[in-house]
Order: sequence, then C-alpha cells, then structure tokens
Amino acid sequence: MSRRGGVGLPVDDTNNRFFRGTFNSNCKVQRSRVSSQCLIKVAEGYFFPSLSGNCCSSTAPAMKRLNDKVAIVTASTDGIGFAIAKRLAQEGAKVVISRRKEMNVQKAVQELKKDKLEVFGLKCHVGNAADRKRLFEETIKKYGKLNILISNAATNPAVGPVLDCEEGVWDKIFDVNVKSSFMLAKEALPYIRNQGAGGSIVFVSSIAGLNPSPLLGAYSVSKTALFGLTKAAAQDLAREGIRVNCLAPGIIQTKFSSTLHESKTANEAALSTIPMNRLGSSEEMAGVVAFLVSNDASYITGETIVAAGGATSRL
Repeated sequence: MSRRGGVGLPVDDTNNRFFRGTFNSNCKVQRSRVSSQCLIKVAEGYFFPSLSGNCCSSTAPAMKRLNDKVAIVTASTDGIGFAIAKRLAQEGAKVVISRRKEMNVQKAVQELKKDKLEVFGLKCHVGNAADRKRLFEETIKKYGKLNILISNAATNPAVGPVLDCEEGVWDKIFDVNVKSSFMLAKEALPYIRNQGAGGSIVFVSSIAGLNPSPLLGAYSVSKTALFGLTKAAAQDLAREGIRVNCLAPGIIQTKFSSTLHESKTANEAALSTIPMNRLGSSEEMAGVVAFLVSNDASYITGETIVAAGGATSRL
C-alpha cells in the first residue's frame, strides 16, 4: 500500500529534490537513482546511511541496528511485547522474553527460533521479587550483559470509573503496572551500568494515560504514572548515557484490548476517535521501540512517544 506524502517530507518522482547529489559518503546512491520508495523508508526512520550502505534495502530489520546488544522484554509472548521481542531480535539483539506461564514462554521461543532469531525464555511474574531476580541473573549467565530493558507487563482486572475502583483492584493494578516497572528498572540498572557505554530503558504505557477512558479509570491513572517515572529516571540517568523513554500506544489490535474493538459497535466507537480511521498493529509499536533503543535515538531521553493514529493525546 502506498504511503506517499504521509511522512512529512516531499516526494518527487521526477527528480527527487529531497536529495541533492549523494546522501553522504557512506551511501553511494545518487539523486538519479533514489526512488520514492527509498525516500519514504528514510523518512520513516528505517534506514540511515551511517548504519547501512544500501538505503534502498527492502527490509527494515536488515539494518541490524542492535548487533551485540542484549535486551529483556517483559510480557513478551504475544501482542505488543512479542512484536517488540521479534523486532529487536531481527535487528541483531539477543532477546530474553518472559511471561508468567512457562507454557506461553516456550511456545513464543519456539516460534521465534523458527526465524533463526537469538532468543531465550524465562518464566517471570514481574510482581514477584524472586522471579525478577532470576530473570536478571539468568540473562547475565546466558549472555553476559544487559543493554536494554523493555517494561511491557500490565494488568486491568476491572473496568469502570476511577472512583468506583475497589481498593484491592487498585492495589493490583498499581503493583503490576507501576511498582513492577519501577522495580524492574531499579534492578536492571546495575547490570546496564556495568556495560559502561550507556543503555536504554523503555516503559510501555498507553494513550489512556493521556486521555483517560471512563471504562479504564484506574488503569489510566497507572499509565499516567509511567510518564512521571520516565521523566524522573531520565533526568537521573542522562549524564551516564542511559536513556529512558516511554511508548504510549493507542488502540492496538491485540487480545489485551479486544473489548475496545471486538464487536462492531465497539470497533466503530474506537475508529471514531482515530483520525487515521484504523487500529494500530503490534508491529508498528515494535518499530517505535526499536528506534528508541537504537543509536538513531541517541539524543532522545525522557520522552513519551504517542503512536495512536492521531488520536487526542494531551493531558
């Protein structure tokens, strides 16, 4: 499907005026040979000459921006987490995936290994201190280091207005969505610091943290808290070269968000809030995260990237 003109840069089939001569010394593509397809890929952040000698390559993961990196992705056996794990591995990272149920972990590992990706799986309930400890220790035992942490686990055991939330439900939501994210980052930090060359942490939040839904009251507040955690941690770690950022997905077509789009009525209501008039995909979210943890985002920290098809996204 063509996405011409949708990336904020001029596309001109006649002479590609965006390019005046060679892009740079590392990408020997002359103006006359640069296609609009290539221009779109560059504009989308897929290809950068400093990282690839061929900016007209046909597959984004071929860049291998994450060679020699080790990443942990929590809640990564399906949905957004699985797509993130897959994309990071496609870009060269060694990836540790995790989930509460061993069966789901092994199934995901087998699926990724079919693509000859370097992955390792561990059972981990992020709210369990012993599980988190084992997650980090086994990662170091297997790969010898840790460069990237993606905190993706979340729960929403009840729906309804925020002040109708029962105390026990509130505590569970904040224990998993906020406290566990904090503890994962805190416990990962010594291992990331040991590399002595920066590192990256990404918290996966939600557009609900910016534009609360009446049905997701407590969940929305927990996701707002991750924006503050991102800002505070980024300020603390910036001088060490460790970057902390946040992804706020809109309505993504996953099992977790199925109640927001599975029925015709719910789907129409969801689409009415999205200017692009479609739901997002897990793979699109994975692309944003891959960018954030790569050197292409080396001057970005403390930011929340909203990927929501243009939906309202301001507190």
